[in-house]
Amino acid sequence: MTTTETSGSGDLARTLDLLWDTGHRPSRGPKPTLTLDRIVEAAIRVADAEGLAAVTMRRVATELGTGTMSLYRYLPGKAELLDLMLDRVQQPPETAVPPDGWRAMLREYAYEMLEMYRRHPWLLQVNQTRPVLGPGTLAGMEHLVGGIKPMGLADPELISVLVMISGYVWGVARTQMFAEEAERSTGMTDAEFWEAQSPALEKAMATGNYPIMASLSESAFDSSFDHFDFGLQRILDGLEVFVAKRN
Repeated sequence: MTTTETSGSGDLARTLDLLWDTGHRPSRGPKPTLTLDRIVEAAIRVADAEGLAAVTMRRVATELGTGTMSLYRYLPGKAELLDLMLDRVQQPPETAVPPDGWRAMLREYAYEMLEMYRRHPWLLQVNQTRPVLGPGTLAGMEHLVGGIKPMGLADPELISVLVMISGYVWGVARTQMFAEEAERSTGMTDAEFWEAQSPALEKAMATGNYPIMASLSESAFDSSFDHFDFGLQRILDGLEVFVAKRN
């Protein structure tokens, strides 16, 4: 899976107007038959079901049962639509309450982000190094930063903590997505893939050239081991030591 889109690549001023509802609204003319919310929701449905490449103005219009040109009354094009989609899927639930303690906050953040990538795998194809900050994104940041403020770190360090966790989750999510793609493209399950290599690997281990690998127990590559949680807990352990030293 490769990056195919970049956030903030459209008309930035127009995108911000749309996100913050600060654009000019015509007082005359026919009453709009759509809403921007409906367009964004339809685009997300298409992306979830068919992938990001399927999100075109024509495809979204078809999803809404309207003509393509009618969408251009609401937004300039796909680039601006993508930024609205990103802001929508990343906003926190209205009832979101920070858990007790910064460690619990970061753990919840990591698991919620991993679940977000599972619900919306197309997010992994978007370069968000320069995010457009809309109300959904800022509400999420407000929730997160408020939950980890008790760490007592400097503001740049707090943001770095979020960058660290989000980078870890992104890497795991992409690995999981690649595994699923490999199974789909080859028609071979993960278990079947490794079973096919078993005879060759057994011969290789018998040569004595790989004593460390040969000494590993059968459970070393147990697929039920939760690598995600193990890695996350070690990151949080390290942060806990750092916070204790600073405070």
